[in-house]
Amino acid sequence: MINLTIPKKKRVYIPQDLQIKWENLEVILNELLERPIGNVQELEQWLKDKSELEAALEEDFAWRYIRMSCDTANESLVKDFQYFATEIEPKISPVANKLNQKFNDSPFIDELDQDKFFVYIRAIRKALEIYREENVELLTRLQVTQQKYQGITGAMSVTLNGQEYTLEQAANFIKDTDRQVRQQAWETIQQRRMVDKDELNMLFDELIVMRHEVALNAGFENYRDYMFQALGRFDYSPQDCYHFHEAIEKQIVPILKEQAEKRAELLDIAPLKPWDMEVSTTGKPALKPFKNGGELIDKSIACFNVIDPKLGQMLSIMKANNLFDVESRKGKAPGGYNYPLAETGAPFIFMNSANSLRDLTTMVHEGGHAVHTFLTANLELNDFKHCPSEVAELASMSMELISMDNWNIYFDNEEDLIRAKKEQLVDVLKTLPWVAVIDQFQHWIYTNPSHNAADREEAFKQIYTRFGAGFANWDGQEKEFGNIWQKQLHLFEVPFYYIEYAIAQLGAIAIWKNYKENPSKALEQYLNALSLGYTKPINEIYETAGIKFDFSLSYIEQLASFVKDELQKLN
Repeated sequence: MINLTIPKKKRVYIPQDLQIKWENLEVILNELLERPIGNVQELEQWLKDKSELEAALEEDFAWRYIRMSCDTANESLVKDFQYFATEIEPKISPVANKLNQKFNDSPFIDELDQDKFFVYIRAIRKALEIYREENVELLTRLQVTQQKYQGITGAMSVTLNGQEYTLEQAANFIKDTDRQVRQQAWETIQQRRMVDKDELNMLFDELIVMRHEVALNAGFENYRDYMFQALGRFDYSPQDCYHFHEAIEKQIVPILKEQAEKRAELLDIAPLKPWDMEVSTTGKPALKPFKNGGELIDKSIACFNVIDPKLGQMLSIMKANNLFDVESRKGKAPGGYNYPLAETGAPFIFMNSANSLRDLTTMVHEGGHAVHTFLTANLELNDFKHCPSEVAELASMSMELISMDNWNIYFDNEEDLIRAKKEQLVDVLKTLPWVAVIDQFQHWIYTNPSHNAADREEAFKQIYTRFGAGFANWDGQEKEFGNIWQKQLHLFEVPFYYIEYAIAQLGAIAIWKNYKENPSKALEQYLNALSLGYTKPINEIYETAGIKFDFSLSYIEQLASFVKDELQKLN
């Protein structure tokens, strides 16, 4: 029988029953600061002890965030989160910087295994370089302020046909074969978003001012340049991102334009409107791959089992330990995530299922992150598990494509299965221009920090238009068009975390291409790459996965052509 318990890692350094209060943490942090280190072995032990504390703190914070996002209307849970953000983190931050300095000043740092510690040492030195005492309070205020987005959007709901729905649930009506039904649903959702437009704009203005101040304090001209350093983007520059945007515009946008023209022809609609872009061109109702959240979890476990029983077991462990919250409901934060529990070694998956194909892909996407969490759980240092997003999203986006061969578990008939695969591959391509839009929008926002809400709306319209504007006609919907960006949680909560989706999407296509040619070898390479955590530079992790870290025009052309061919095979 499979053991579904998660073995609790025994703490070696910190008390088993440590309560996360400053007075308890201060004693431990001071011991780490004052401990003499006389040789490389003692330095390694000091790193392990520090790592154990960091994992406990991360897990405590994780649960506060998870509980708050599961119930944004619960003031007690919001206060629990805010307590950590305002009372714990600001006090830890200066001490953490001193600990970094202590490590960097150690005469034994060069005796560490440089192959194992190169990435870690590089990150510590970068953190020291950009740390500023005056940013501690600012970053705390930012963390608390940006969480207001969850409260505002989590309270959004609409009434359709006399019944109340969350926006995620209501979005299913935009796939209805009756054009009037989907238009009404789309307009109702947009009208609800417009109610909070000004409040979200004011919140965003507040965030921009604080973020710009953080950048200036750290000696940067703008927040974009600061974040490239803070995110540890050692492998590419802002200019590389602009080139990437251009490559997407040249290689991907024309394919999607062609797809939109076919859509208009099949639906016999001209011009296509925003509410015509999700309905199936088969004339059939939207796909329903599962009935409810419980079935989604069970089918996903079965799907992962077929890929590799070890992967299915990982999701089974999560189910047995109540590490899922998948159903959409009012008061729940929008979006989806996989949150690693640093000490437990397992993750929590959060999402807003409304029984759609998109929910299936969200689950296998977050399931890819979950696999990554399990594979890195026993790495020596907690920091070794902190993968850059270009690697983290490679784990999730590859799983979306690898799992497709087993989607018969979700669909009873071949016709639905083929349709699901086609919709997924078009979505894969659609991801790339949308990522380019959001990334370029962020470059504009933070290199023009004195702009106002009207300037921002105009900039978004121009950028979105350049990348196809969703390939719909927006005449008469200009207000909604300029406000589409507000639905993107990343802009509010995790600025500059978005280009990674496009980089990883290319990597995922390349992994899937390998998987189609040699499944066992490609899966082994994929899992080996994920098991590295962040102990190697990004390009080496990609090489371990059997692919290139490359987003040049020629590489995009090659991978786009592969996806286009696979789409044609499904016709």
